[in-house]
Amino acid sequence: MMALRERSIISPDATPSLPGHVRIQYDPVRRAWAVLSPEKVFWPNEVSLDILRHCDGQTTVAGIISALALEYDAAEEDVAADVTAFLQEWTDKLLVKT
Repeated sequence: MMALRERSIISPDATPSLPGHVRIQYDPVRRAWAVLSPEKVFWPNEVSLDILRHCDGQTTVAGIISALALEYDAAEEDVAADVTAFLQEWTDKLLVKT
């Protein structure tokens, strides 16, 4: 019988970070950034990379949203849904921890 793990839900006060088995690395051959985890490689787009670079374990999701809204000159409410959805998806895949 397989034990189910409890799903972490992303909230504004969560402080996401990359787990020890996940790292961001530049691939000079492809001239692109890759997210490496055991047995998998992800090729995130520029916005995804910007979100991941803010996942330092100290900055809250609300702080990430504020920073990205400022960087992209966008309203926080326009950024919030995309950031939260991305972080939730990557948390579900165990590529981000909260």
